[in-house]
Amino acid sequence: MTKTYDITQLRELAQAWIADDPDPKTREELRALVDGLPDTGAELADRFAGPLTFGTAGLRGRLRAGPNGMNRAVVRRTAAGLVRWLAAQDASGPLVIGYDARHGSAEFAQETARVAEGAGRRAVLLPRPLPTPVLAYAVRALGAAAGVMVTASHNPPQDNGYKVYLGAELGGPGGAGAQIVSPTDVAISDAIAAVGSLSDVALGEVSVDQVLGEAIVDQYLAGAVGVLQPDTPRELSVAYTPLHGVGAAVLTEAFRRAGFATPQVVAEQAEPDPEFPTVAFPNPEEPGAMDRVIALAGEIGADLAIANDPDADRCAVAIPDPHAPHGWRMLHGDEVGVLLADHLMRRGAAGRFATTIVSSSLLRTICHARDVPYGETLTGFKWIVRAGEDLRYGYEEALGYCVAPDLVRDKDGITAALLVCELAATLRANGETLQDRLDDIARRYGVHATDQLSVRVTDLAEIGDMMARLRATPPATLLGAPVTECQDLLPRTDAVLLRTPHARVVVRPSGTEPKLKAYLEVIEPVTGEVTEARQRATAALADLKAQTAEVLGVAGP
Repeated sequence: MTKTYDITQLRELAQAWIADDPDPKTREELRALVDGLPDTGAELADRFAGPLTFGTAGLRGRLRAGPNGMNRAVVRRTAAGLVRWLAAQDASGPLVIGYDARHGSAEFAQETARVAEGAGRRAVLLPRPLPTPVLAYAVRALGAAAGVMVTASHNPPQDNGYKVYLGAELGGPGGAGAQIVSPTDVAISDAIAAVGSLSDVALGEVSVDQVLGEAIVDQYLAGAVGVLQPDTPRELSVAYTPLHGVGAAVLTEAFRRAGFATPQVVAEQAEPDPEFPTVAFPNPEEPGAMDRVIALAGEIGADLAIANDPDADRCAVAIPDPHAPHGWRMLHGDEVGVLLADHLMRRGAAGRFATTIVSSSLLRTICHARDVPYGETLTGFKWIVRAGEDLRYGYEEALGYCVAPDLVRDKDGITAALLVCELAATLRANGETLQDRLDDIARRYGVHATDQLSVRVTDLAEIGDMMARLRATPPATLLGAPVTECQDLLPRTDAVLLRTPHARVVVRPSGTEPKLKAYLEVIEPVTGEVTEARQRATAALADLKAQTAEVLGVAGP
């Protein structure tokens, strides 16, 4: 069916935007589209379908002109709304701004700082492109009213984004240095929408003394190294990649200060490059993203292969496995999440251990067995870090780990990598491996096998259609067992949970990409060899994936 557009309305919307756009490049971009009407109607309609909104991970979208894109006009309006909202809350302290090495990141950071200064709010900038965890740390360390991180994390190169963090005054004990949540996101969105003409937004100057020195990075690194116990082994060989992002310098310095050997870095991915030329998607979860670091690990005989995503708030780990392709296997986020939780518990760490509704149920089982406080939240680290003021550790299956919430109240791929290496080096000193520890956990609590079914779409309406079908006709059985629980999680979040005695499926739209995701779990008791239980669980998981695809009406995996 061919879509029709009100060409006159589109032309008026675009011309009004052009008249208010402060960037000559994006003005020219829109003019070209207006000149191309009616052939460019679909493109213009998409750009004016609505403004970008704060989702699971803040504001994120394609670099392009118009309200439904990341550009200087959108950033100026967003920054103006944010600082006006901060003023309305009587929040004290500066606005601290960080940025990665993506296209437009430094420019958007400067634009945000100028808007803050123009509104009378002192702005301070991180000294250079740095990992998101450094910004999250700086919000707390500097007593900031709020923080902004310009990054699209692991999205494709044509995207950028804008994360907002609150300081202690507005965030409270559980949200100091954490990303915003509802109703704050709605209130800020309302303030953004109330901004009038961009030409009326006052702009200030950003002086050299508003750019922080390297001391803020040194302070973060001192805290990062502090997640390790001082007397644990450090003998370990690691291959590493930042996937063309900003993590390499900070991570390698953290390893040096901690006493680990400097990781061998994948040379062609070592420097920041906003084009991400060697990967289809700069996301360690995506197939092929870790191929080069795994190849390097095999060449040098490393104990581990580690990857950060481009803004280094996620951490991926691969281990030697003679049965896997190329002799290495990437660990699932749930595996790393439970390994780190178990390690901290064995160290005697006290407090609440938390994860999300889409992560494995294994952490809940372990916490209950060990009488450790447990929290389960909606998807996203902004919720995990608010699981309780007593939070000691949180993780999500999407490779995010918060191992030091008093340092960084967000996921942190640098401290997570350090803690993984402490565990691996400790096990290595005892002649064991991470796989041995996983086997031990499985013997005690059963094999909890997890996987994902991701359905990427070009039209977001398809996601709504699939969710509607699932809600209307949920399956009565999965893997031959009755569905004992079918829970629609609206209005808290757009998700549906299905559970049987030994399986679980959670279906939800992605908060960062045009995908529908189904999070799958099969629980298999270990009555003999762990390997045999894993094989049964793997087979059952493949069947569950195929059945879930059929339920959603998509092609099988």
